[in-house]
Amino acid sequence: MNRKKIINVIPYILALFVIFSLLNVSSMNNTERFASNTFMNKAESMTFKDVNISVGSVKLTVSGYYVNNGKDVSFSATIPNTDENLNWLQKVLDEGTNSINIVDPADSSRWMELLMPIGSLLLLGGLSFYLFTKVMQQGGSNKQAFEFTKSRHRVESNVKVRFDDVAGCEEEKEEVKEIIDYLKDPKRFSDMGARIPKGILMVGPPGTGKTLLAKAVAGEADVPFFSISGSDFVEMFVGTGASRVRDMFKSAKKAAPCIVFIDEIDAVGRQRGAGMGGGNDEREQTLNQLLVEMDGMQENTGIVIIAATNRPDVLDPALQRSGRFDRQVTVSLPDKKGRTEILQVHARNKKLASDVSLENLAKRCPGFSGADLENVLNEGAILAVRENRKEITMNDLGEAIDRVMMGPAKKSKKYSENEKRLVAYHETGHAIIGLKLENANIVEKVTIIPRGHAGGYNLMLPEEEKMFPTKKDFMDQITGYLGGRVCEEVVFNEISAGASNDIQEATKIAKAMVRSYGMSKLGPIQYSDESGNVFLGRDYSSNGANYSSEIAFEIDKEIRRIINECYENCKKIIMENRDLIDLIATKLIEEETLTSEQIMNLATYGQMTKPQVEECNPIELVDDMSHVPNNSKIETAEEGMVTTPLDGHEGNIVVQDGEDKDPVEPKN
Repeated sequence: MNRKKIINVIPYILALFVIFSLLNVSSMNNTERFASNTFMNKAESMTFKDVNISVGSVKLTVSGYYVNNGKDVSFSATIPNTDENLNWLQKVLDEGTNSINIVDPADSSRWMELLMPIGSLLLLGGLSFYLFTKVMQQGGSNKQAFEFTKSRHRVESNVKVRFDDVAGCEEEKEEVKEIIDYLKDPKRFSDMGARIPKGILMVGPPGTGKTLLAKAVAGEADVPFFSISGSDFVEMFVGTGASRVRDMFKSAKKAAPCIVFIDEIDAVGRQRGAGMGGGNDEREQTLNQLLVEMDGMQENTGIVIIAATNRPDVLDPALQRSGRFDRQVTVSLPDKKGRTEILQVHARNKKLASDVSLENLAKRCPGFSGADLENVLNEGAILAVRENRKEITMNDLGEAIDRVMMGPAKKSKKYSENEKRLVAYHETGHAIIGLKLENANIVEKVTIIPRGHAGGYNLMLPEEEKMFPTKKDFMDQITGYLGGRVCEEVVFNEISAGASNDIQEATKIAKAMVRSYGMSKLGPIQYSDESGNVFLGRDYSSNGANYSSEIAFEIDKEIRRIINECYENCKKIIMENRDLIDLIATKLIEEETLTSEQIMNLATYGQMTKPQVEECNPIELVDDMSHVPNNSKIETAEEGMVTTPLDGHEGNIVVQDGEDKDPVEPKN
């Protein structure tokens, strides 16, 4: 048992000692004590049991039990030690006592004389030791005040993550592969006079795998991985953050070669002078120290700084200059191929059914990040466990996509009949536009079961993912968003609040067309601020617009013109396909959910399933030509090929060896 455990046991020992003392005092308080005269007067009328007699030089101590109303009562009495009293006592006790024990008082007093001082010393020593230890611990807490400035980084010396565990970012891997080569053999670079980047800044939306990619670099290079968050540097005490930065770099130099990963660096690396109260706050001092440490890193020291953020627009310019973060790697959302690879990585430990197609699943998840895709597979596994299935089916994964995007289905929420028809026609309006417009998003699935805040749900996917959408693409997308509202207006001659999100998305696209992409009558001029999200310290004195009020009026007119043009086009399509809308809406009310295949069958065949086509009888080949009219003009070559005469040609046509001997070319 070590010293710390002994210290922790001492309070329990003292507590037990106190408890035993209290029990002893309590038992003594329950003992009835008799004076010598009182005992001698009552003793002859009392019935005794189990009496102990302690014979002293001056007194006789009698203790034991006597019977009172059928109960044993503890007693104690002291009488003078004379021969007459001793004989009387023996005579009285012999009449009713079960046993009499004669105790030598010298033995008991000797042990008590020995134990009492030792026990007192032990108790005093234990109490003193415990108090002294507590004082030392309090002194140690003052010592911890110096450790408060130590870096809070976490170190992984044996990273298991490899590039095979990171999918959907092949170009990003190529950008960091040379870092691995440098960490494995830095002499190759120094001999060539090459300077490896001191820092790599990874930029991208949340969940795209920036941290995982940085960890994979450390795993491939087999070097220690120092990880820390930007918020771990900043404290309320002045100088703490700067001290932690110094300590982190000091530890990294001892472990070099290594990788230092700073997650969410925007927490400490924001623009200086944005505090609106001077530049002497703790965060800015921490940033200054980080800049100094990165400048002080010598070339080829074996330390590579990798930082990640999704807000590069707020970072201080000095942090991004060459010599600090030399290289910026953009980790963007994966395309269809990347999503398929990511799903394959996360499906390694999943039991998938035979009907699961990860490629089809990736097609249904445009705009999903790696974290979202992992969540889809996890939700599918949870649904399979909930239904007591042994494998994850495609239906589980389809429901998982809906849950990730919109939340769980609210099947207990019931519509009135009028609301149900309204929602069905609204969702059908989106589906019709997806069918009739070439560049509109195609409806993959439509349901009138409520999810989240939506009364119905339309999974609309682009026919193909484009890097550079055209004006026609944007116009058709806006028309698709307006399909639900226009269908309500045409069918019910009424509009509802259900199209609020559709109007918001359509307006957002129209604004981008006018202000950012130059797709309006205002020409190729940018009227939007592309600096990113609002940063209070930088944008406090800015009104957010870099154009005049007259231009703002023209922008509003163009946005309204685009929306109105798409609205009229949408209304025309809805009016022309009213019968098909009624058919799809009726089936949607009955089934509550329709897939893209069922919608296509309704549009093509008028029913939800593809009709069966009768099989044709196989052609019978015969050698006899007697049933063919004018068979006298038909000759058969040795190979058995039959030819027919051409229109306007007299004579027979003879084909030999597979070649046409007729001078006139045959018709198609």
